[in-house]
Amino acid sequence: MSTALFTDRYELTMLQAALRSGKANRSCVFEVFTRQLPAGRRYGVVAGTGRVLEAIQNFKFEEEELSFLAENAVVDQPTLNWLADYKFQGNVSGYHEGELYFGHSPILTVEGSFAEAVILETVILSILNYDSAVAAAAARMKSAATGRRLIEMGSRRAHEKAAVAAARAAYIAGFDATSNLAAGASYGIETAGTSAHAFTLLHDSEEQAFQAQLDSMGNETTLLVDTYDVKNAVDTAVRLTDGKIRAVRLDSGDLATSAVEVRKQLDALGAKQTKITVTSDLDEYTIAALAIAPIDSYGVGTSLVTGSGYPTAGFVYKLVAHSDDGNWVDVAKTSKQKTNRGGKKFASRVIEAGIARSEVVSSERQGDRALQIPMIQNGAIAQELLGAEGVAKARAHHKRAIAELPASALRLSRGEPAIPVEFI
Repeated sequence: MSTALFTDRYELTMLQAALRSGKANRSCVFEVFTRQLPAGRRYGVVAGTGRVLEAIQNFKFEEEELSFLAENAVVDQPTLNWLADYKFQGNVSGYHEGELYFGHSPILTVEGSFAEAVILETVILSILNYDSAVAAAAARMKSAATGRRLIEMGSRRAHEKAAVAAARAAYIAGFDATSNLAAGASYGIETAGTSAHAFTLLHDSEEQAFQAQLDSMGNETTLLVDTYDVKNAVDTAVRLTDGKIRAVRLDSGDLATSAVEVRKQLDALGAKQTKITVTSDLDEYTIAALAIAPIDSYGVGTSLVTGSGYPTAGFVYKLVAHSDDGNWVDVAKTSKQKTNRGGKKFASRVIEAGIARSEVVSSERQGDRALQIPMIQNGAIAQELLGAEGVAKARAHHKRAIAELPASALRLSRGEPAIPVEFI
């Protein structure tokens, strides 16, 4: 599917005007960054990069798109002719997906003519802003879970395409599985799911419902035990499986207290290997509060897919340099509270004894660990960054990157960025 119309009209307005002024082919550098992290957050997580590359790959103006633009007088005929031949032929570099970022980190650099680069703004930002917001929330939840299993279950709280993107971003940031089958099929993510209260209510008794699920799925399933009376449901689950039920799920009430009671009950009945999973509007703070409870896994939905209070990463896409003859001119906004730094930038981490101490941004390559990698060169996309392979690489990279942070960075309390960004 073409992604060409996943854009704002003003991108094409600028394109048409630049073609008219003769500046459309001026060589340009655009940069994606955020001016600051969400209030109190100590780090951000880059996610969505692989999806950005897929979007650029499919950014083509074919007959359907061109007809829409013509019929609605969006652009003139010379611009339509230019769009008909459009294919991005420039370069893209940026932070590895899964990498951590801070205020003014140059997470993505797009180089090409003004015309071919400017019209990518909206689709790039729409992907990176959402995916990175979800990934940052997921990383905080992963930290709060202290090694316990996390399942993404937010598909019903987002639109259908955002649900897949959210599952992908959460997995990169450390979640173990998703309930979304499309995400599993597209990106190789483990899928998981049990049953809802509707299944229990369908049957004439809870025992009938449990038996039907066990007959279908075997003992390696998870039974939902809070439709009626939790104690009776746990008794039934253990009795029907001779204590061999894999897990039970709690979805309501005081989860900490219920988990303690259920654990005692399971152990007393000889089901010591049965695990407890909890769901019900969890976020990083409720997960942390449940740390002392005998819980084995968490299912997280609404809070995750909405960025846990910050549904966008706040990225912007700004022109930072242009050239007509190889002599580059740095450009930047000077508006109050919306300033940025001009010029193409290189970024690296300063690492001391395995711990990140600062991020260095400069006009030249330096530092201990370079943060930017090539993603598109002369229009050719690095295929290893796409699909399931790209997600696996991003997940592994995130694990390494977050291990470099100072211990204080993993606190959930409000605080300053984990490391400073230094401009040289």
